Amino acid sequence: MRRFLNVVLVAGFLVIITFPVAANLAGYDGGDPEGENRELAPFPTLERTWLSIRAWPLDFDHWFQDHFGFRSTFVRWYGESRYFWLHVSPSPMVTRGKNGWLFYADDGGVDDFTNEKLLPPGEIENWRKTVLRARDWCRAHGVAYVFTILPDKHVIYPEYFDDTILQLTPISRADQIFTATLDTGVVVDVRGPLFAAKSHDRLFHLTDTHWNERGAFVAYQQIIEAVRRQLPAVPPAQDRSMFIPASRVLSGRDLAAIIGLKWVLQEEDLQLLPKTPRGYVVVEPPGEWATSGEGRIVTEIPGSTLPRAVIFRDSFTSALAPLLSEHFSRAVYLWQNNFETEDVLKEHADVVIEEIVGRHLHNFIPSPELIPDP
Repeated sequence: MRRFLNVVLVAGFLVIITFPVAANLAGYDGGDPEGENRELAPFPTLERTWLSIRAWPLDFDHWFQDHFGFRSTFVRWYGESRYFWLHVSPSPMVTRGKNGWLFYADDGGVDDFTNEKLLPPGEIENWRKTVLRARDWCRAHGVAYVFTILPDKHVIYPEYFDDTILQLTPISRADQIFTATLDTGVVVDVRGPLFAAKSHDRLFHLTDTHWNERGAFVAYQQIIEAVRRQLPAVPPAQDRSMFIPASRVLSGRDLAAIIGLKWVLQEEDLQLLPKTPRGYVVVEPPGEWATSGEGRIVTEIPGSTLPRAVIFRDSFTSALAPLLSEHFSRAVYLWQNNFETEDVLKEHADVVIEEIVGRHLHNFIPSPELIPDP
């Protein structure tokens, strides 16, 4: 009897470990790039194989780890067990907050909440020099310049953050830079209006790193008005009455995908739908959306004589782009934190908007010496 049980146990083990391989051989791909919110490893190509035959086993191993049979199911089971049974985040990249709120913990996210590592005086001065040199260069070339640091979700909604993670001081790196640069006349701090607006609207997604359309709209109004103070030819910011509040239920967004629960969690997406059609069109890349994550996006308003703009940005500008694009005959969105004079000159820009999200202040060091003298 014992021998029989051992045989059954070994046979069952062999079935379990060969089942995913059998699924692959049958043509079943267990990977789910959308569900995991990342690009999965590609199958090794013949070209890659001939370049380095020794690299093929490693490339194949990377592919198999991402695509073995039923991988997405196992990832979901793991996420569900950690999130619903143990009430913890299944991934160190995501913090499990209260009431269904998820927060991005990676890429400086937790550091930006705890404020454990503030900027030393030399780095604060480095930021001030960068903003001043960008401002002075733009003024010398007849270009309006606006600089802003956009807040992460934990800045506007700290009450929903994980109570086991403590904030050591209320002063953040963004506070330090704003204090050092507000007298430059080109800096916009959108946090106050966001705090005021959150009393009557949810401004960020529950299961995403970013703000929703309603949060982006509040920031957009502040940014455009700051631009208009330097260049009145830019049209005034649109009023909220020009939009219809709407909502829809979506599957979990980027943070839910990171913890393997994109197809398990849901949230209400709070929208603002324009009452009139958008005037701009996306010309680069053709057929793309202004909200996409492409490194370079160009929008134009056909026949318009409005000013031209270059926007240095990160992912937080994605929701701003449809709003900002209505104010410029041509708007070029460049996914980078460095201010590049070459791009401004090439595009004959009248306006430059430079945006960086607060958590990136923990891993980006500006280089004022790269901005030429006016």
